[in-house]
Amino acid sequence: MTDKKYILLITLVSVTVGFLIHFPELLSLSDGNGGQPMFPLLSPTDVLFEAGYAVFSLALLFALNSRLFGFHHPWVHIPWWKVVLSFLLTWVVSKWLGEAFVLLHHHFNVPAIDTTVHHYLHPMRDFMMSLVVTVTCYISYLIGQRQRMLVQNGELQAENARQQYLALKSQLNPHTLFNSLNTLQSLVMESPDKAQEYIRQLSLVLRYNLQEEEKHLVTLRREMESAQAYIYLMQVRYEENLHFDLQVDPALLDHRLPPMSIQTLIENAIKHNEISHRKPLTLHIVTERGEGGTVLRLSNVLQPRRTPSAGNGIGLANLSKRYVLLTGHDIKVSRTEDTFRVILPLMASN
Repeated sequence: MTDKKYILLITLVSVTVGFLIHFPELLSLSDGNGGQPMFPLLSPTDVLFEAGYAVFSLALLFALNSRLFGFHHPWVHIPWWKVVLSFLLTWVVSKWLGEAFVLLHHHFNVPAIDTTVHHYLHPMRDFMMSLVVTVTCYISYLIGQRQRMLVQNGELQAENARQQYLALKSQLNPHTLFNSLNTLQSLVMESPDKAQEYIRQLSLVLRYNLQEEEKHLVTLRREMESAQAYIYLMQVRYEENLHFDLQVDPALLDHRLPPMSIQTLIENAIKHNEISHRKPLTLHIVTERGEGGTVLRLSNVLQPRRTPSAGNGIGLANLSKRYVLLTGHDIKVSRTEDTFRVILPLMASN
């Protein structure tokens, strides 16, 4: 609880309780039945001075407890014995304040309620005021503790998500770079002009991987720019044996998704499927709108490699974890006898 909210709380409580404990006297002022009142010879000035002094006393008791025990500081530990000590001290000081008001009434003619019934009520009112002050202080302390714990838990969850995200990012497959360098070596010898374009596209992919590493979400436009550069690299490597069918709605380019999601799906498809002159592979990358939201779908005909790949890429499992951490949504993977499909949810831009 902030200092401003705490001050507002004790002010409201002081004013409310200060007038409530003098409710019988206020009721007696409005007694128009003509009978014998509970508080004879009572004037509004007397009641207002008594209630005002009660409000002042409550505010002073709150300030004393805050100063001595630090109830308004949520990082201060308040054990049960401090609460008991707070109540006893408040009770004693409340009685002293009451006696001080009596002295002011007798020696300085300060207006006050001077009836026998009122004097009998004073001990009970001191007890009630002390109880209200202690309970209010402790409740405000518990509220502050809860708010502090919620903030700390939120910070811990955010940091934990960030560390998990960075750990997943660190698992990127280095084979992509090695394969690209091998392809580049062949191009330099066979076609220097084509090698220059290959270097340009490779630099786009590497720059994107480095620049977007710390970002949580990127636009589909930015992701597709990098994906198309990566597609160029793969098509140079596999030539006519690898094809891409891109159907991305321009109206959805401002939607967002985790960086390198599309590249991960392409890597996964290339790693697990045979790509040859006998069995060329076509990857379909399509955006769709449906009842479940806007998504990007990558699908291909299943043609498993004869020898399973042993790559250490980020993989669909890590992409799924990354998606959940960054968006709260998971990817959908489905497989039939002849088709493999992955659906990525797209987040609308704010």
